[in-house]
Amino acid sequence: MERIEIRTKESTELIDITREVKGIVSSKRVDSGVCVIFTKHTTTGIIINEGEAGLKSDILTLLNELIPKGKGYLHDRIDNNAHSHLRAVVLGSSVTIPIEGGTLALGTWQSILFVECDGPRRREVCVVIIEG
Repeated sequence: MERIEIRTKESTELIDITREVKGIVSSKRVDSGVCVIFTKHTTTGIIINEGEAGLKSDILTLLNELIPKGKGYLHDRIDNNAHSHLRAVVLGSSVTIPIEGGTLALGTWQSILFVECDGPRRREVCVVIIEG
């Protein structure tokens, strides 16, 4: 298992980690298999989508509108970040990508995006390559 350390700067942000994951896959010299990317945090997510700046901004707007901060969530009694946990539930904590010919089988516009929902913080993403 390899790890990617991420230091987020905003309370909610999207960070493209495609280059880092591709580097890990390349270093393993696996011709065929799967790559699993997993976030170890309950207030973050991993998604695959286009990494275009406007779309990334639209995703953040959607998260803020769909699950706004301060709506009286019960978990807010503990540490006032229930919205972050709820956003992470919607996003999911991992993605699995096939490896073909030694590279990730991503579509033309697909990127691997780490989604921070409760930053800024130091975060860690695990990358596991399973040869197949």
